[in-house]
Parts: sequence; C-alpha cells; structure tokens
Amino acid sequence: MRHEKEKKKGLFNRGLVKLAAFAVIIGCGVLIASTQKDCAEKEEQVRLIQTKIDDYETENAELQRVLDSDDLNEYMEKVALEERGYAYPDERRFYDTTRD
Repeated sequence: MRHEKEKKKGLFNRGLVKLAAFAVIIGCGVLIASTQKDCAEKEEQVRLIQTKIDDYETENAELQRVLDSDDLNEYMEKVALEERGYAYPDERRFYDTTRD
C-alpha cells in the first residue's frame, strides 16, 4: 500500500513537471514571436529614418554647394520660382484647374 502512495505521488510530480515544462515552452514561444515582431518594426523604423537622413544629406550638400559658390542670386531665384511661387514680370503661368 505504501508503494502505491509513492507511485501516485511520483505520477503527480511527473505530471506537474510536464505541465510546468509545457508552460515554459509556450511562454518562450510567445516571447520569441513577440521579439521577432518588435525587431521587424524597429528595422522598418531604421529604414525610414535612414531614408530621411539620405534626403537631409542631399539637401545639405545642395545648400553647401550654394554657399561655396558665393553666388546667392541663383539660389534666391530658384527659391522664389519653385518654393514661393513668384514669376518673372513678363512670364505667364497657366494652371490646370480640372485636376483634383
């Protein structure tokens, strides 16, 4: 009879250990999946930030070229025409109003 109690106790312990091991494996799987998802999101953020950095470096190179040329008239003309919407006195501009 004593042997049966020990056997039952041993089965209970083995079952508990198996359950705990299964829970740990499931927890590790969830943790790995979550970490992979976070890594993918961060890599996408890094790619977007790198794109912005490249754009800013290109813009800085253009501005540095203008500063080094000592001819700001060309730069001011470009800004006035492209960014501010100014036009030459004898220039006519036509805008397509049919587009959305």
